Amino acid sequence: MKSLFTGRYEGYSIHHLKKDLISGIIVGIVAIPLAMSFAIASGVKPEYGIYTAFIAGILISIFGGSKYQIGGPTGAFVPILLGIVISYGYENLLIAGLMAGVMLCLMGIFKLGSLIKFIPRPVTIGFTAGIAVSIFTGQIANFLGLKNVKNHEYFIDNIKEIVTHINTTSFYSVLTAIISLVIILITPKVLPKVPAALAGIVVSTLVATFFFSGQVATIATAYGVIPNTLPDFAIPEITFERIQLLIGPAFVIAMLGGIESLLSAVVADGMTNTKHNSNRELIGQGIANIVTPLFGGIPATGAIARTATNIKTGAASPMSGVIHGVFVLVTLLLLAPVASHIPLASMAPVLMVVAWNMSEQKHFAHILKLKSGDSLVLMITFLLTVFTSLTLAVEVGLVLAVVLFAKRMSEKLVVTKVLPDHSKESGKVQSHVVHQKRDCPQISIYTIEGPLFFGAAQNFEEAIVGSVQQQKKVLILRMSKVPFLDTTGETYFGNFVRNFKARGETILVTGVQDELKLALQNNGLYDEIGEDNFYPHTGEAINKALSYLDINKCIGCKHFAFRECQELSRDKGTVNKVTAPSCLIGED
Repeated sequence: MKSLFTGRYEGYSIHHLKKDLISGIIVGIVAIPLAMSFAIASGVKPEYGIYTAFIAGILISIFGGSKYQIGGPTGAFVPILLGIVISYGYENLLIAGLMAGVMLCLMGIFKLGSLIKFIPRPVTIGFTAGIAVSIFTGQIANFLGLKNVKNHEYFIDNIKEIVTHINTTSFYSVLTAIISLVIILITPKVLPKVPAALAGIVVSTLVATFFFSGQVATIATAYGVIPNTLPDFAIPEITFERIQLLIGPAFVIAMLGGIESLLSAVVADGMTNTKHNSNRELIGQGIANIVTPLFGGIPATGAIARTATNIKTGAASPMSGVIHGVFVLVTLLLLAPVASHIPLASMAPVLMVVAWNMSEQKHFAHILKLKSGDSLVLMITFLLTVFTSLTLAVEVGLVLAVVLFAKRMSEKLVVTKVLPDHSKESGKVQSHVVHQKRDCPQISIYTIEGPLFFGAAQNFEEAIVGSVQQQKKVLILRMSKVPFLDTTGETYFGNFVRNFKARGETILVTGVQDELKLALQNNGLYDEIGEDNFYPHTGEAINKALSYLDINKCIGCKHFAFRECQELSRDKGTVNKVTAPSCLIGED
């Protein structure tokens, strides 16, 4: 337990507590309307969002890996949670959230936090923008005050529902929503220290209450009065059948929760010049999502906007997050009946603005303008998120990103035939000196640059085998710029080595890096090639290759690929006298 607080409260003082108290209260004020809005948008009662804000918010601050992280319900979860509620029901949502918490804990325990960074940016921007579209369109019905509108899991069905009931539009709801939206947009410019969402909801609620009471749907009329009591503790009925049914949704919640929380932690690091512990953060998120469903709360994760607000208002430690949770709890106990009178039209603009802010439209447009493989990944992930599901979108996006990455990396593998450049004193090997009239009939030298992996292995085989059609005495492979070899590359390379040796030819390898050498030793190719056939430098390998020459074939040869060739072409005994390297020994 001692390690839980190591370094996080070192030198903590009353001054720091005052700063945390101020920031915690401000973030709590911001969190309350958002928590209710996200809960309603997710298809559950608003109080469940408040329960999540104070329970998960406190636990994430205590057990998480970021000093400034503020946890709670977020917009990113809205389409997923709504889909689960529609398909499986509220109780199963609690079980899915609890299972996701267990998964997050396991991810942290097995130190998988660093793997999140390998999710390509086009994939994260694509599904984030898709989620933003779903949130925005999901609030159109409340903005317009439409009646008898049912929530559906899929985007097209929701749009059809809006179009079908567009004739039930309420003038008073639209007016309330517009007032809320205008206040939200102008408050940051006029009163930058006042939470815009709270200002919009309060002003529009007061206008609706005093001027057209009973004309606009409120939280109370739609969901009942928010209870000003502590949530009840209850363990949901977990069965093997339910676990099987919900394993997919739970995994999606865990993955998105992990991604969102770690992205938020990275943002906090950039704003404070600190460093979060990604694995501990996952464990903290996991604990929060295990406990919160036991009190009726929905899944939670790190909230980027609230975390940034926490930092900007002077937070000094995780205590600000704890205070934020306590403030939300106290507000629930004191003001819940008042909050019940908030019009749904007042809350719709809050989520619409959240959706716009999370859509990352500038990054989206920038990647599209590139007209590259990343643009394709972005668009496919975005469209699948909107029109199908986040699960399918991320799966397809990741697979497509991997395929494009493999294609790009395969293009990085360059196999070039080279010979010593006699026009330079150094005699370094170059590709431009190889041509039809200058190409040794008995020795071939190739420079291989790039990773020899599944995406490039066939290119390697085609490049070398295609150019080494006639039988050679010696093949020199310069591999100093081959960083690694995977199992597919090993298979292709191994087949090539065995076929070449079966023809009675010799392979010499130069400049092999330690990592590649270890891989060759582990898979047996090092012994197949022969330890004596590995050289640190090309010059040494060329000298060795010259000793394998068939002198009879050298007599009369006019290719003069090496400096020794002029002597070899007319003197049978010269090969035994060769001592000078054909190129610099220091070259790989």
